[in-house]
Amino acid sequence: MPYTTIAQALRETLRQQMQRDERVFILGEDIGKFGGAYRVTEGLYEEFGPERVADTAISEIAIAGLAMGAALTGLRPVAEFQFVDFMANAMDSIANHMAKFRVMSGGKLNVPVIMRAPFGATGRAAQHSQSLESWFTHTPGLKVVLPATPYDARGLLRSAFKDLNPVVFLEHKLLYGSASPGGTAASAVGEFAAWMTPAPDTDYEVPFGVAAVRREGRDVTVVATSLMVHRALRLADRLERESGISIEVIDPRTLYPLDIATIVRSVERTHRCLVVAEETGFASTAAEIAAQVSELAFDYLDAPVMRVTARHTPMPFNYTCEAHTLPNDGRIEQALRQLVGQEA
Repeated sequence: MPYTTIAQALRETLRQQMQRDERVFILGEDIGKFGGAYRVTEGLYEEFGPERVADTAISEIAIAGLAMGAALTGLRPVAEFQFVDFMANAMDSIANHMAKFRVMSGGKLNVPVIMRAPFGATGRAAQHSQSLESWFTHTPGLKVVLPATPYDARGLLRSAFKDLNPVVFLEHKLLYGSASPGGTAASAVGEFAAWMTPAPDTDYEVPFGVAAVRREGRDVTVVATSLMVHRALRLADRLERESGISIEVIDPRTLYPLDIATIVRSVERTHRCLVVAEETGFASTAAEIAAQVSELAFDYLDAPVMRVTARHTPMPFNYTCEAHTLPNDGRIEQALRQLVGQEA
């Protein structure tokens, strides 16, 4: 039976790993009896009990520290943070300890911690709506994963379980396919159902550092992450029908390691590149991708590499203001038309 939502794909993958490996346990706020803020761990507490599905205090630094210590002793913890914004409280453990112990010990210490967190704006204002992937990609020693489909969520999580490094696994709130208390929008899965590739109930892995070409095209390469993959695909279909613009869409799937080779090969054919991400643009992973494309494919570019990201401001609570702040279809379309010389 295929898993048709990211929440379901993650839940069943966690369940299977826990059944196969008694070292695997989950910890975090409200993940046990409540079933997780976005229902990912629903039912696991009843199946595995409180020792392996452990509700924690409201303390992100405690969650990170406990997970790190458990990993150093040979266990395989999965730490769920209720919002990526709150991982700021645990950054000392994550950036100064987990990410560095393997190198500092000469390879003698492994820290196989999987850190899962929802990200993205859903009407929850400035402290619960951020996209902070660049915090983690900037830290050597961390792997950073952003699945956009149930298929990738399952395959990438299975790869994370085989990695001896700490993995930051970021999941967009609107792609779970499950509701959460509060907020103004529960899911965008129905809106983007055409591109939500289900996950089969088989043993497969999606390797880190291998991008997916979601759509082939001739005129411009769009590199998009997470929710923006689906926005780019929908817009690409419409623009080809209406204006004849042929757009190639690439989903990196992992931001570190980054499959820049696939992106560069695409740009060598299309000669134009747009990077679309929900994070703010200044000093972002979108900026890093744009810089690498400019360096490695300069001779092939017929136009400057462009970016569409969130505006550089704390996320507003008002829904209209939030929509104005985020990358939206209008801003993405405007950039694409500018790249191909079809400005309105």
